[in-house]
Amino acid sequence: MLKWYTNFGKWALAMSKIPLYRILVILAGIMGADGVILAAVAAHQSDATRLLPASSMLLFHATAVLAAVALAERGVVSARGALAAAFGFVVASALFAGDLTLRHFAGHNLFPMAAPTGGTLLIASWLVLAVAAAWPRRG
Repeated sequence: MLKWYTNFGKWALAMSKIPLYRILVILAGIMGADGVILAAVAAHQSDATRLLPASSMLLFHATAVLAAVALAERGVVSARGALAAAFGFVVASALFAGDLTLRHFAGHNLFPMAAPTGGTLLIASWLVLAVAAAWPRRG
């Protein structure tokens, strides 16, 4: 009886993460679309040098979000660490790309140090993903 309860608990915990995975995949799709849009605008506008790094960050980290979700879902890395890293990728990419895009179109930044804060959070998110892979799984 206790074994059934323990297995059910593990299953319930895994199922509770599925909506988070779905949200992250949706956010990754939006990031990818935004990255392609910014790349297209940069290709057709003169002096759009800030849009290329914004596009690259969105495209690269949309893929990283998908990879983190896939690795967590397969049990290759710690689910908590992978989820934290994936949400970090989303927030950090939005800060970085949002700041550069706003500087290009509006002429001012999102807030002081927004792009460097996003970049630092991206570095931290990659390190969290590395720790999630190195940390031993329980059960």
